[in-house]
Amino acid sequence: MTVATLAAMKTEADRRFHRKKLWAFALPTVVLVYLAFIFVSFDMAGVLGRSSAENAKTLVADSYSYKTHVSRDNRNGAVEIAIEGERKGAYPEGTAPDWVALGDTTVIDLGDGHVVTFGEEMVGYDIPGYGTVTARPGRQGVQAEFPPGDLPEWINASKNRATITTDAGRLTITRNRTEVLRYFTGWELFFFTLESPFHGKSFGELVGLAFSSDRVVPGMSNVAAIWDGFINNAMWRHGEVYWAIFETILMAFLGTFGAAIVALPLGFMAARNFTPLKSVRFAMRRVFDFLRGVDALIWTIVLARAFGPGPLTGALAILLTDTGSFGKMFSEALENVDGKQIEGVQSTGAKPLQRYRFGVIPQITPVLLSQVLYYLESNTRSATIIGAITGGGIGLMLTQAMMTQKDWEEVSYYIVLIILMVMAMDWLSGMLRRRLIAGGDAPVKKTKTPPTPKAGPLPV
Repeated sequence: MTVATLAAMKTEADRRFHRKKLWAFALPTVVLVYLAFIFVSFDMAGVLGRSSAENAKTLVADSYSYKTHVSRDNRNGAVEIAIEGERKGAYPEGTAPDWVALGDTTVIDLGDGHVVTFGEEMVGYDIPGYGTVTARPGRQGVQAEFPPGDLPEWINASKNRATITTDAGRLTITRNRTEVLRYFTGWELFFFTLESPFHGKSFGELVGLAFSSDRVVPGMSNVAAIWDGFINNAMWRHGEVYWAIFETILMAFLGTFGAAIVALPLGFMAARNFTPLKSVRFAMRRVFDFLRGVDALIWTIVLARAFGPGPLTGALAILLTDTGSFGKMFSEALENVDGKQIEGVQSTGAKPLQRYRFGVIPQITPVLLSQVLYYLESNTRSATIIGAITGGGIGLMLTQAMMTQKDWEEVSYYIVLIILMVMAMDWLSGMLRRRLIAGGDAPVKKTKTPPTPKAGPLPV
C-alpha cells in the first residue's frame, strides 16, 4: 500500500467523520427550528395566556357533580328551585330541599357557616372569615355593600352585577334576578325525576316494590312502572340516548358491510391476475384512490346536501370511504392468492364462477374478515362524529349537550356510553375474528403417542 493510498484513505475517513458530525448537529437544529416555528405560527404564547385554570376546574367539577339553582325574581320576590336550572327538574311550588327554608324571608344554608338570605328588598350573604355582603337590587343597580378593604379575587362586582364564588357555592345578583348555585357530587335525577313516585327510594325499596302486589301506578305493574319512569326520564332521556346508540352502531354496520359487499367484485376488476386489461385495472384503482382520498366527514357534508340529514346519510359516507379502502386491500389480497388451488378446482371441471367461489374466496376470507371487523370497530367511533353532522346517533346528542356549556354531566354520561360502545364492539369483533378465522378459541387436545415396544426375541 503506497503513501498516496494511505493519504487518500485518511482524507476519505476525515470527510466521512466530518459529515457524520454535521448530521449529528443538523438534525437537532432542524427539530428545534421546527418547534420554534410551531410555537410562533400556532400562537402558543397566546393560547397559554388565554387559558384559565379556574374554567377548567369548573368544567371538570360539572362533569361529576350537579348544581341546584335557587332563583329569586327581584321584581316580585318569587322564588324558584330547580336542579340544573331546568323546568323539568323544578321543585313543586311550596317545596324545597332541606337546606332551603322558604317563607317571607328565604334562608339558604350552604354549609360551613355560609348562609344566603333573600329578604323582601335585600339580599345578604354571611361568609365566614370575611363578613356579610348585602345588596339591594333594583332599578338603580345592585347597590352592593362589602366589608372594608379591597375586594378578594373571588368577588366580581360592578354597578349592575355582583358575583361571589366560594367553595360552598356561587351567588349572582343582577337588577332583576338573584341566583344561588350549590354543587353536589353525583348525577341527580339520573334514575327518576322529582314527580316520579319512585324518586328518593333506595335500591332495596325498589326491589321490594317490584315484587309487591300493591300497584304504585294504576293500570301498570310496578316493574313496568319502574322501567317506564327510568327510560322516559324527562331530564336524562335514557330512551332517546339508547336509541341514538343503536343508530350509531347501525350506521357503522351498514356502512362497513355495505362497502365490503361493493368492494369485493370491484377488487377482482383491479387485480392483475384476474383482469388482463390494464386500462380497466388503472381505472378501478383510480376510483379507489378517489373514494378513500376524500375523508368520510367530507362525504358526509356532500351527501347531507344531496339527501338531507339522517343516519342513512352517515352510513353512505362510511360506505363510500371504506369502498376505496376495501377495494385496494381486496385487490392486493387477490393478487397474492395461490394459483395452484385454482388449478386444482379447475381440474374438476368447475366453471369460472365456481373457481372463484371454491378456489379464491377461501384464500382471501381471513384477510377479508379481519379487515372488515377492524373497520367495523373503527367506524363505530367515526359514526359518533359523523352523526353530529348528519343529525343522527349519539354524536348529535353529545354535540347538543356541549353547545349548552352547562350540562357537562350529560356530556360525561354520553362519553361513558360511547366508550362502553367501543369496548363492546372491540370485544365482539375479537370474538368473531377468533371464531370465524381461527376456528374458535377452544384448546387443542393433545393425543398421547403410544410407547414404542421394546425389542424382544423373534417368534419361532
